[in-house]
Amino acid sequence: MKSVLSILVAAVIFIGSGSVYMVKQSETAVVLRLGEIVKADVAPGLHFKMPFVNNVRYFDSRLQTLDSAPERFLTSEKKNLEVDSFVRWRVQDVAKFYTTMNGDFRLAGMRLGQIVKDGLRAEFGNRTVKEVISGERVEIAQKIKEATEMTAKSFGIEIEDVRIKRIDLAKDISESVYRRMEAERNRVAKDLRSKGAESAEKIRADADRQRVVILADAYSQAEMIKGRGDATAADIYAKAYNQDPEFYSFYHSMNAYQKSFADKGDVLVVDPNSDFFKYFNNRSQSAGQ
Repeated sequence: MKSVLSILVAAVIFIGSGSVYMVKQSETAVVLRLGEIVKADVAPGLHFKMPFVNNVRYFDSRLQTLDSAPERFLTSEKKNLEVDSFVRWRVQDVAKFYTTMNGDFRLAGMRLGQIVKDGLRAEFGNRTVKEVISGERVEIAQKIKEATEMTAKSFGIEIEDVRIKRIDLAKDISESVYRRMEAERNRVAKDLRSKGAESAEKIRADADRQRVVILADAYSQAEMIKGRGDATAADIYAKAYNQDPEFYSFYHSMNAYQKSFADKGDVLVVDPNSDFFKYFNNRSQSAGQ
């Protein structure tokens, strides 16, 4: 009797555990009956189901991030760009997600990744490198998000965001761009140096001209000052001569004698009766008297 009771209790516990299931706060679930959905989007909490007939599939309802590897895309100029992007999505309609993707998150990521790549290929193909790099990436991402949302809804997926993390030129194109940039910088540097040399020559020429003008003005002023000084000196000499002509003549003769006989070896051949020896002769006559 006890063994039968134990079997009944075990059977009740087994059947009861098979009829109760719990959905976590971060999950959503679908209830299946022989593979067919009978209840979808089951809210978090404790629920009951028919044991052995119904089974439950759980799905993560949190935000998912699809971070794809960088891909190369051609611009309208047929230039290769390496683009790194990511998509943030979540399961919105779990019934559609289970039906279309069999509840496989990996498969959903592959499909979304392909849709985003197709969108990027189309958007980059309509733009030049300059347009893409100069700030249109936000507009590109928004257009891709809008285009992806339309397809993703049929999978029961909601697209939260599409972002472009990085856009780089391909390595061979980068080297070509860097070479052109270097050549352009060298050209600008040479142009600046030539303009600087031209300005320096102009400055030096102007400085030389100003130097010549200043020296000429200084020489002119010096000559004017010297002329005024000579005129003043001549006027002073004339006034002094008029006061005592005889003394003035005597003074000049003494200076002439001093300069003429500065050295004992000097020899001067002059007529003794000339005016040069006027005061010598007068002195000799005075001494004879």
